[in-house]
Amino acid sequence: MPNVTIDPTGEVIWLEPEETVLSGLFRAGFAYTVGCRRGGCAICKVDCLAGTFGYNRRVAESVLSADERTDGTCLSCRAVPQTDVTIRLREGDLRMVNPYLRQINERARQRAEALAAAQPASGVTSKE
Repeated sequence: MPNVTIDPTGEVIWLEPEETVLSGLFRAGFAYTVGCRRGGCAICKVDCLAGTFGYNRRVAESVLSADERTDGTCLSCRAVPQTDVTIRLREGDLRMVNPYLRQINERARQRAEALAAAQPASGVTSKE
């Protein structure tokens, strides 16, 4: 399960598998400037500074150009991180709108990290 780190605040948000950046941030109690939430307006573009992501739904060339696709521009309502990612918002600031949801997300992130640390490095279990 990937994490999204917000630059420059360092806030870390845990995402469910196949969850978009925007959905994960909202689920964790945060908000920022967005528009349609369906990949048509491009208001939710962010810069991906580290990590990789993909799109599980088609994104129109008019919304995200070929140059933007290669320079790290991320359409947060459609982008699904494939690894941990670090993003920087373009419009406005990340706002905490529900601290309770943030606490729930932090606990889920800690559980996921503990579970991953407890798994054997090879991914193969042995029976002795």
